[in-house]
Amino acid sequence: MEFQSANERNLETIPVGELGIIPLKSCETLGQKINAHIVQWRQEREHEHLGSPLLQSYSKPSYLVNASVPRFGSGEAKGIINDSVRGADLYILVDVCNYSLTYSLCGHTNHMSPDDHFQDLKRIIAAVGGKARRLNVIMPFLYESRQHKRTGRESLDCALALQELVNMGVDNIITFDAHDPRVQNAIPLHGFETVQPVYQFIKGLFKAAPDIKIDADHLMIISPDEGAASRAIYMANILGVDMGMFYKRRDYAHVVNGRNPIVAHEFLGSDVGGKDMVILDDMISSGDSMLDVARELKKRNAGRIFICSTFGLFTNGLEKFDRAYEQGLFYAMLTTNLVYQTPELLQKPYYTGCDMSKYIALIIDTLNHDGSISELLNPTDRINHFLSKHRN
Repeated sequence: MEFQSANERNLETIPVGELGIIPLKSCETLGQKINAHIVQWRQEREHEHLGSPLLQSYSKPSYLVNASVPRFGSGEAKGIINDSVRGADLYILVDVCNYSLTYSLCGHTNHMSPDDHFQDLKRIIAAVGGKARRLNVIMPFLYESRQHKRTGRESLDCALALQELVNMGVDNIITFDAHDPRVQNAIPLHGFETVQPVYQFIKGLFKAAPDIKIDADHLMIISPDEGAASRAIYMANILGVDMGMFYKRRDYAHVVNGRNPIVAHEFLGSDVGGKDMVILDDMISSGDSMLDVARELKKRNAGRIFICSTFGLFTNGLEKFDRAYEQGLFYAMLTTNLVYQTPELLQKPYYTGCDMSKYIALIIDTLNHDGSISELLNPTDRINHFLSKHRN
């Protein structure tokens, strides 16, 4: 195992409570993979107190809790939990971006929106009814995270959602690559972790291009805008390569699709000629911005271009990426399985998926023992170990 193995982590403590994982339907596939990892580790682990009554349910064939959110014909719903959760340490997983799920609304087919998924999460928390020992929510794409600050008379939806969850008794909220981690200021006395998938991206780059050279002469990390700069700086520093940044010049006199349109992408950084480029961002929404940046880099004679994004939303489909790939605009695209991936995306010749199930399983397994996850959240040692193995 590339992370700390199950044996290397000090998990001799008694768990907080009996482990229970509730993947909502939006997160079903990911939840099953996470469960499989933990089942395997706990069957192999020789825990010091294994004979103790406190650990009678430690090693189980499954940690998944049977829960559902059925809907009435009017579109209203209710949360149901069919297993006992009394005294359990529960981990509820939800993918608010899974638009593939539908429900019937007065005879019409309605696709589930992020609002629907968030309501379903609250329904399951309400169904638990305060009987669990501890409630943890794993929400890879943080609900309303793009509405994280006020400019003018606007709602602060992300802050309200976080407060709503902790008011319902949620102890820890774990998310990935939050659009702006400062939203945690809304709940300063509760657990909030935003996890970076940099290690998985580095592994994915070698999968997509085994001949990639990680040094300042051959590789450069690119931030597509000023908001993503901290991610790019972290990855560039860890790999010991240069970093470049684009900033968007916007037309603040007009609003199109809720945003000010981009007039131009201006580049700040050293010469990109002949080098491989890794464009790193938290999400691909329509993809226009990413492809504009790739075009600008190609104008400056960049080598292969790798598009890396934690969340591939592809709100306007994949046709423009197909065309861009055919034109040689980018070499490979990497996203994670933290949000819904269409079967069409998984079959694309340019696509490389980064599986996050083992990482989430490690976090859940460690937290259940009340262990420190600081080493899991900081992948520097694992990245250095991985790179030295490749260099040797």
